[in-house]
Amino acid sequence: MTGIDRPDAAFVRGPHSEATIPLDERCRVEVDESSPVVRLSGVLDAVEAGRVHDVLLARLSDRPGPVVADVTGLLVTDPAGRSVFAEVRREIADWPAADLLLCDPAVTGPGRPDAVLAGVPAWPTLDAALAAVAAAPLAAVLTAELPPTAESARQARELVATGCARWGMPALTEPAQIAVTEMVNNVVTHARTLMDVRLAPQGDTLHLAVRDHSSRRPTFAGLSPPNHVGGRGLLLIDTMARRWGTSMVPDGKVVWCVLHPDDEAAHG
Repeated sequence: MTGIDRPDAAFVRGPHSEATIPLDERCRVEVDESSPVVRLSGVLDAVEAGRVHDVLLARLSDRPGPVVADVTGLLVTDPAGRSVFAEVRREIADWPAADLLLCDPAVTGPGRPDAVLAGVPAWPTLDAALAAVAAAPLAAVLTAELPPTAESARQARELVATGCARWGMPALTEPAQIAVTEMVNNVVTHARTLMDVRLAPQGDTLHLAVRDHSSRRPTFAGLSPPNHVGGRGLLLIDTMARRWGTSMVPDGKVVWCVLHPDDEAAHG
């Protein structure tokens, strides 16, 4: 593969030809459904950065494990384009079994941060980046696609119990089951779409996420009045989890939380 010209250049040379890419050509995004690779080529500017952001988040929400953005044929023309990869990586930092890596021939060593693209880990060849993905502990992730029915909460709790037993996290079983029940019930009550439940360990923490296909963002207003019926789902998640949040994706959202054994001890 050849190198990539940097933002002060007038063009970028692709890996398979000496043809130049005009500066006014849009960024092209190709998602490889059979692999974790998303190929980007052409010009990435402030206008195109939002589209790239959405495509990467959608891909990460639809499949567990790292995604590799291949920027071999990409010309980045402004700070918004340079920062989009780091923004996506920050957005997914607490999702279970998710990460963003780069294939960028300009980096000088495997796994080194790409200074121009805001510090995202990068490998100089696609083979090296895919080898890094293969080395990730994807076996330590559980997923389930569930319908928007009351029965789904029980299935999600069973998934959590299986994961906590498998990963040696018995202290987190109960709080994680409470949290996932509320996350699933929110989908059943409000989103009313198919959902994907995902959980994975990271060190001694457990990461949970429920992805649905509704653009309705959950709201949390703190404690509910004693005479108020319902509305305590997010309060329970907030009580059980060290961190939680919502990430909007193009066709819905991901609600995630992180549980830590020290938090469970404090609640006990």
